[in-house]
Amino acid sequence: MGRKWNNIKEKKASKDANTSRIYSKFALEIYVVAKQGEPDPEANQALKFVLERAKTYNVPRNIIDRALEKAKGGAEENYDELRYEGFGPNGSMVIVDALTNNVNRTASNVRAAFGKNGGNMGVSGSVSYMFDSTAVIGMEGKSEEEVLEILMEADVDARDILEEDGTIIVYAEPDQFHAVQEAFKTADILEYTVAELTMLPQNEVTLDPDAQAQFEKLIDALEDLEDVQRVYHNVDLGE
Repeated sequence: MGRKWNNIKEKKASKDANTSRIYSKFALEIYVVAKQGEPDPEANQALKFVLERAKTYNVPRNIIDRALEKAKGGAEENYDELRYEGFGPNGSMVIVDALTNNVNRTASNVRAAFGKNGGNMGVSGSVSYMFDSTAVIGMEGKSEEEVLEILMEADVDARDILEEDGTIIVYAEPDQFHAVQEAFKTADILEYTVAELTMLPQNEVTLDPDAQAQFEKLIDALEDLEDVQRVYHNVDLGE
């Protein structure tokens, strides 16, 4: 499972390199989630999760506060949550999650990004069945044994606990995300290197250099789209 974490890490590093883009995407997601429920993370678990993710990406507090204030202010912007599925070069698979106030625009832009970069859109379910929704939480400063003991004492199940590149990664069912965090909080673990609900591929594929270069252009084109929040794939991007 190590390659899966590395791909999350590589994606995170890539996004960290473009802070304005990642900040704007988080601001929109925070606003939408706060509007759907309460703008208080203690009363809105979905919002609490988004704020935890934002923390791992070092999103400034003022951006978070502005998004929450906008939601509290009763703004009437409506957004739809959409998922697109498609294929890249040589059988690679891609899932695209978006938030949009213009469905036609987003569908057209996503389709164009696939078409111009060696890919094509698929129908709903054509790709997602090959991925597993997974909670991924990582930290430093603990051993696998210590983390396992913390989770066992809290009676929290995990799919796997691995040490990867000096980081302990916990893989768990999505509905265990907050339970894992609460167990760590009890053990005074409050900082995470990653805290994601993500889609992990059941199997990864390796592309030849030319196909990988084209695939990376596809992923960049999708992530550059204003309405796209997250992109998942099944390609081993290497070290």
